[in-house]
Amino acid sequence: MRTPSVGSDRRSYRRSSDSIAGDYDVETSTGGGVGSMLPAFLRDLSVPNHRNLYEVMLEMDEDSIVVRSVTPTAASASGRSSDHSRSSSPTIRRKFAWWLRLPPSPSPSVQEDPAMMAREARKRQARLERMRSGAQRALKGLRFISNSTVCGGGESDGLWTTVESRFRSLAKDGLLSRDDFGDCIGMEDSKEFATGVFDALCRRRRQKLERINRDELYDFWLQISNQSFDARLQIFFDMVDTNADGRITRKEVQELITLSASANKLAKLEEQVEEYASLIMEELDPENLGYIELWQLEALLLSRDIYMNYSRPLATPVGWQSQNNSGGGGFPRKKRNLVRRAAYYLHENWRKGWVVALWVTVMAALFAWKFVQYRRSDAFRVMGYCLTTAKGAAETLKLNMALVLLPVCRNTLTWLRSTRAGLFVPFDDNINFHKMIAVGIVAGVALHAGNHLACDFPRLLRAPPEKFRLVANDFGGVTPTYGGLLTGIEGLTGIAMVVLMAVSFTLATKRFRKSLVRLPSPLNRLTGFNAFWYSHHLFVVVYALLLVHGYFMFLVHNWYEKTTWMYLCFPLLVYMGERILRTFRSEAYSARILKVAVLPGSVLSLVMTKPHGFRYKSGQYIFIKCPAVSPFEWHPFSITSAPGDDHLSVHIRTVGDWTEELRRVFTEAGNSSSNIGRAKFDNLGRINQKSLPRLLVDGPYGAAAQDYTNYDVLLLVGLGIGATPFISILRDLLNNRTKADEQNDSTTDMSKSDDSFNSFSFGSTTSSSKKRPQRTTSAHFYWVTREPGSFEWFKGVMDEVAEMDQKGIIEMHNYLTSVYEEGDARSTLLLMVQALNHAKNGVDIVSGTRVRTHFARPNWNDVFSGIASKHPQATIGVFYCGMPVLAKELKRLSHEFSQRTTTRFHFHKEHF
Repeated sequence: MRTPSVGSDRRSYRRSSDSIAGDYDVETSTGGGVGSMLPAFLRDLSVPNHRNLYEVMLEMDEDSIVVRSVTPTAASASGRSSDHSRSSSPTIRRKFAWWLRLPPSPSPSVQEDPAMMAREARKRQARLERMRSGAQRALKGLRFISNSTVCGGGESDGLWTTVESRFRSLAKDGLLSRDDFGDCIGMEDSKEFATGVFDALCRRRRQKLERINRDELYDFWLQISNQSFDARLQIFFDMVDTNADGRITRKEVQELITLSASANKLAKLEEQVEEYASLIMEELDPENLGYIELWQLEALLLSRDIYMNYSRPLATPVGWQSQNNSGGGGFPRKKRNLVRRAAYYLHENWRKGWVVALWVTVMAALFAWKFVQYRRSDAFRVMGYCLTTAKGAAETLKLNMALVLLPVCRNTLTWLRSTRAGLFVPFDDNINFHKMIAVGIVAGVALHAGNHLACDFPRLLRAPPEKFRLVANDFGGVTPTYGGLLTGIEGLTGIAMVVLMAVSFTLATKRFRKSLVRLPSPLNRLTGFNAFWYSHHLFVVVYALLLVHGYFMFLVHNWYEKTTWMYLCFPLLVYMGERILRTFRSEAYSARILKVAVLPGSVLSLVMTKPHGFRYKSGQYIFIKCPAVSPFEWHPFSITSAPGDDHLSVHIRTVGDWTEELRRVFTEAGNSSSNIGRAKFDNLGRINQKSLPRLLVDGPYGAAAQDYTNYDVLLLVGLGIGATPFISILRDLLNNRTKADEQNDSTTDMSKSDDSFNSFSFGSTTSSSKKRPQRTTSAHFYWVTREPGSFEWFKGVMDEVAEMDQKGIIEMHNYLTSVYEEGDARSTLLLMVQALNHAKNGVDIVSGTRVRTHFARPNWNDVFSGIASKHPQATIGVFYCGMPVLAKELKRLSHEFSQRTTTRFHFHKEHF
């Protein structure tokens, strides 16, 4: 499609169009964009003038032609034509400076300026490097438009269809407003940046527009969707060059940094925009001329890998397939070794498999036993298979109501983890097994109650007298009524249990427990963790009713045949013992608060004294109760301090009723003279202990991450607050490394620091008992979060990790998903500022630590391939805490890379 010329008739509609060309005399053409101006420029140079010759350097690739320089020839520069040369060259340069971005020809006095000479030398070197390397063809950055931006798919024409559709819905009188340009091209979340692009494209047309028609929108679209790096670079330069003079000043750099920070919701960067602009100018303008040109910006972007190499400890997995691969390249599904795949699956899941198989087998055996037993009874002749099915289901219910208690006996499971039983039983899946048994209970209730109410009761009531005599003694010799069966002890207890279990199971489902169901007040109290927690305690009543129901059940008279109490007695005793132990231990483990901090991202950090005799492993968690909030509720939180620390710390995300109230109690308790968004302190900086509520601690309890020492290398992945289980592991690795260094060099005094809090510092105490050498040699920690403030939670740990990273022990990778991915024009300048600041000051501009923050999400395939290449023949423990969606991908990659490489990945997900 051809776009209308700049000088086309616009009398059919009204808009603001002010020429900003000054005294430029530019010929119009029928084409738009960069390519449309080239013929006019060549025609201008082709004017016959034997005394005025110019050398034009063009750079051509497949989809663009770029004018690199326009200089007088040697003949034109001779004394014979020097006057004309000096007058004509500036004219041509001024004429096309708005497009070519060529600075005016320097005067002889300027040519002798050392600063200008130094810049010209750098410019020539940059051109040589560019032509030598061809880096511009490999660079994928500076994307203004992508498939994800427009939410479409396919080629540019397919994306344009989506944009055109939006134009029709947003345009008024056939014209699209400047303010709606961002919505139209898919930049709804960064309208200010889109407006900057709009203004830059208007300046290229030498116009100041407020509204554009469809053809002009298409002209703009062709320019911003151009796949040529040079074309995108020119638009990006034009965005910064707001006065269109071909030069970028410090103020203009500040404006673009502010625009980019706003588009990526990085308010912290906006506060330091002057410092970062100075950093750019210092790097690109060493001659201190006060401006930078297009070639300098290009050189910075093309050399970004040089600045960023320091932050990429994992090498690009080139040659990985040949170094650490047992088969051909890639992962062709049709060519996989099915035998090896099956063997690996069995190796990873055999513990789960035999437990589930045993459970199903026992249930089937109990069902069959009761089914056959009642099939031979006289009652079968009256009520038929309805009775046998109901009684078989009842026997499985007894087993499941006993088993469902065991996976939540956390003290018992924590102890069993440390025994040989951990080699055969998957204790990490205790919650999943608890849920699976609950499903079995639902199925058993449906079969048992359904067959009684809808089948064998009606058959009993309709039984002829001769058949009823077979069971008459069980019903007092009188045929019962349906209402009498329901209102008897058996019927009332059974109905009550069904109702209570229905309530408990419903409120325990994910949609109710996570408050995904929106109910009107006051029914909204039926959603959330509190509703789930309290409703689950209805099972105390259910178990009492179950014992009564089992004692008075129909058709059984001998006490030893009433087996309900036999099934329940051991699990109930274990569970009741755990609750009693929990009560006494929580009183003994009353913790004294040392520090309270409200951190960015609505996170409450609690640092408390370690109770006497309290021992734990990294990766474990504790339950906390605050009587000032609720005298009954206990909530689990991962321990973020290391076992060697002399304090206990947790980080709590305030996302529910209980956590919100806990935060309010701690931040508003007491009367003090200062409140800086943290706990209350007196004038001397001491915490007013009388003002802080009491905390009770129960635990520690085992989790999957506590077994990290069983692996050669760790891959720790945390999403948001899911990083907390792994901070303790990082601290432990740091402490162990420090102790090892102290043993190797007793004269070295290694200092330890706590996390990001600046109010206090805590030392670490080491256990006097000797520990066996840890198998773990290195760790890779990936922290993915949407909120930049989250990095404030563990700044101290990250700085220590960055220092240790130089020794190849721990690699920490921070990923901020709220920032546009690397390569997007909205984050390009921020990426360069980040690289320059880290190279100069050693500090990341986002996290404020020595660990560089990556933008967008990790490429997990590259992560796994890099680790497999770096650690061949090793056993990798993959530990994940976060949303289930990513867990599926990490588990899949663990399986695939274990099959295709000599590295073994074992995946574990944290469950609470």
